[in-house]
Amino acid sequence: MSFLEINGGRKLYGTVSVQGAKNAVLPMMAAALLNQGVTVIQNVPNILDVIHMIHIMEGLGCKISYENEILTLDASCLNTNELPSIWAGKMRCSIILLGALIGRCKDAVAYYPGGCSIGTRPIDLHIEGLKKMGVAFTFEGEKIRAKVDKLIGTEILLPFPSVGATENILLAAVKAHGTTCIRGAAREPEIVELCQMLNTMGGHIEGAGSDTILVYGVAELHDCSMKVSGDRIVAATYLMAAAACGGEIMVTEAPCNYMNTSLAVLEQMGCKIRKEERQVEIHSDGNLCPVPYIRTEPYPGFPTDVQSQLMAALCFSKGRSVIEETIFEDRFHTALELKKMGADIIIEGRRALIYADQRLCGADVEANDLRGGAALVIAGLAATGRTRITSCQHIFRGYARIDTDIQQLGANIVKKVDETEENRAGI
Repeated sequence: MSFLEINGGRKLYGTVSVQGAKNAVLPMMAAALLNQGVTVIQNVPNILDVIHMIHIMEGLGCKISYENEILTLDASCLNTNELPSIWAGKMRCSIILLGALIGRCKDAVAYYPGGCSIGTRPIDLHIEGLKKMGVAFTFEGEKIRAKVDKLIGTEILLPFPSVGATENILLAAVKAHGTTCIRGAAREPEIVELCQMLNTMGGHIEGAGSDTILVYGVAELHDCSMKVSGDRIVAATYLMAAAACGGEIMVTEAPCNYMNTSLAVLEQMGCKIRKEERQVEIHSDGNLCPVPYIRTEPYPGFPTDVQSQLMAALCFSKGRSVIEETIFEDRFHTALELKKMGADIIIEGRRALIYADQRLCGADVEANDLRGGAALVIAGLAATGRTRITSCQHIFRGYARIDTDIQQLGANIVKKVDETEENRAGI
């Protein structure tokens, strides 16, 4: 079992480039199923979620090559419409393959998805949206069977702007008969990127980035090549680390136009920010101001995927901060691990009250989810002493090189292997 070991207390200086966006590349991979040919995706990060998705798609019969961050997917030889359960259960995003398989095969078998333990994250909006297009569902334990004779375009109103539901509906609607209007659609940059890809493949989608998306169904899609944009969540993570530790760093390949709320909060904390189109500089003296109140919201609001990292950084501010989590009800698990390091955090329902009046000290902590694990990295970097983070496989689901990236900025962080655990496993 691998773990991350950090000797904290160093300021960060230098330049780091962020990887391709995890939340963009996974639905783009699903979209490749709709093309009975070859799709090429560039700037694909080498993260566990991508590897799991490759295994799932190979289980469907796709031929895939992945080298130098270039992913080539040949979906011409699809030989089953059932997701391999062993891999589908490992990641939340596997459910978006349901919409793609329905669009391609009109018949699909999926499984309730796994992933991080940050809340229930029901898929009812996915199911209800697809039902309105004529899809019939049956449920057998964890298995989901979906079938449709003819996908029919229709009007779908989402009561909440779910990213996953919007993606699933888009993937099915692009091959439907007639026009689908998605009202209350998610506005995230990843939705825009998916629509751009589908249009490049021959689809006809309008309104991406707004809350109303029109999808004019087409009969066939064709080969295409796309490049994934930089990961705004990874960029925000590195900026939060610099804020907590103090120092001055530049993050390149950052989609700054999609990071306005994260950058505004950093400025509220007293950091100096200078941004250009694809890079952002931060200067922090390490004496952070508290944030009296902030809440997570769907894009363009403050992202839930940066909430844990913000909580960790605010532990090094001077005063009381309040974070309200409105998206995932169990995303405050990280507070329990931060408390092991000396953090003073009180959880009241969906609110976290952070009282920052002393420095944190290194400790042995456990990453329970992807973004919470990244938050523990930030805390370990800014704390005094040694921090060991176990269960770091959660972190590597979304961060391709968090250890080496931060090493470039002068931090003392290394990935190690627990030889005791390895020997025990070999007995």
